[in-house]
Amino acid sequence: MFKQLMTLITLTLLSASALAAEIGQAWPPFSVIDSHGVRHSLSDFAGKTVILEWTNHDCPFVKKHYETDNMQSLQREMTAQGAVWLSVISSAPGTQGFVSPAQANQLSADRNAAATAVLLDSSGVMGRAYQARVTPHMYVIDSTGILRYAGGIDSIATANKTDVAKADPYFATAARAVLAGEPVERSVSRPYGCTVKYVD
Repeated sequence: MFKQLMTLITLTLLSASALAAEIGQAWPPFSVIDSHGVRHSLSDFAGKTVILEWTNHDCPFVKKHYETDNMQSLQREMTAQGAVWLSVISSAPGTQGFVSPAQANQLSADRNAAATAVLLDSSGVMGRAYQARVTPHMYVIDSTGILRYAGGIDSIATANKTDVAKADPYFATAARAVLAGEPVERSVSRPYGCTVKYVD
């Protein structure tokens, strides 16, 4: 049972050096339709901080942050300060985490999520362009289109809900700094979670 669980929710830890080269650079443009049928592009949000959250509702690591209201609280906090929060689903059809637009909207309602939009990237084009590997995988792009943070949501790589309060909130600290116009002290961290279920 344990081996089956670990196969299903493979924990992936990326080395910091794998992402460090991208920090401080402009990140790829995207054009993806959301769960309401609206197309969103990075250029639409010029002058705004953009937060990207790769997600998969069936992933235990994602559930950890939604079932404790941690993710929703961060969504409300950041969007209240003018940030655009985009939850991205890159699961391919027939894989864990894939949802229809209606299912995505129902999930948002059931979990009281507060993202600006839920992007449906079933082709995986956006996810691969951003090197998203796990769920959750977090990114912060500043108002000039420069990547300021890439990595994990926090420091404790488990699916244990009690660890949320004890963890160092890497992502939140970085996002708050960007929104305040301050330097980001830790711009890269190791993301943890379920592997993104890309189309073959």
